[in-house]
Amino acid sequence: MSPECSRVMDSLGDVLPQELTSHVASCEDCQVLTGSFDQLHASLSVTTMSLDASAQSDDDGQTAASLAVARSFALETLAKQPQASPWWSELLLLLGVHAATGGVGFALLTHDGWMGNLASSGVVAGVALLILAAMGAGAYLAFTPRRRTVPGWAVGIAALGLGAGVVLAGSGQQTRPLLASVLGCVGMELAVTTVPLAVTLVLLCRSAFHPVRALAAGLAASSVSLLILHLRCAEGSPSHLLLGHITPWLALSGLAVLLRRLLPTRSYAP
Repeated sequence: MSPECSRVMDSLGDVLPQELTSHVASCEDCQVLTGSFDQLHASLSVTTMSLDASAQSDDDGQTAASLAVARSFALETLAKQPQASPWWSELLLLLGVHAATGGVGFALLTHDGWMGNLASSGVVAGVALLILAAMGAGAYLAFTPRRRTVPGWAVGIAALGLGAGVVLAGSGQQTRPLLASVLGCVGMELAVTTVPLAVTLVLLCRSAFHPVRALAAGLAASSVSLLILHLRCAEGSPSHLLLGHITPWLALSGLAVLLRRLLPTRSYAP
């Protein structure tokens, strides 16, 4: 084997320089060598292309199957409910539940008169309107389209502001021991909030979890009992109002967020 033949072997797969090309043209051994190498390279290229096409075909098949399943599920869902209900239908339902629960709870507690708050009637009415506004606004924020949702810090500031208003607007009267009066109001608040909170969680599970919406909905649900306590409770000291009225109200709102986070979502539709 000549030195040129060795150089041809070392250069297989590369472009041969002019002098080696001339050598291959005149050397039968090098012609056989380069011809075999070209055939082997062509065969490997065809095999690689076949494998790539097969893998692409498998991926396309899996994608088509996934799309078929998604389409079948979408058609089944549309068949069950061909037209989406407007978002305000859930809002009206929730407000109706709040009103009914508040009316029943208030009626059961008015055997000795409908007003127990010893503060002035103007102050009582003003705070009651604020609680009603918080109830409606919280329910509205829970179900309105997301693009209109206010920031979480704004909801928190509004809740703290309402709580401060309830405490500061108290009559200052303390007619019973603090512990007994607080336990009584906490128990009543828990009992009244059960139904509104349960309905709220059921409705919230119809869409994806959103902490601000859950917080607003929890504040609205627990505002039902807060309103009843505001009108019926004769205790007006700041410590009683803070521990027996506002703290349970905020705690139940936080519980609504926790429970909604743990509950499964039935729909991720916007």
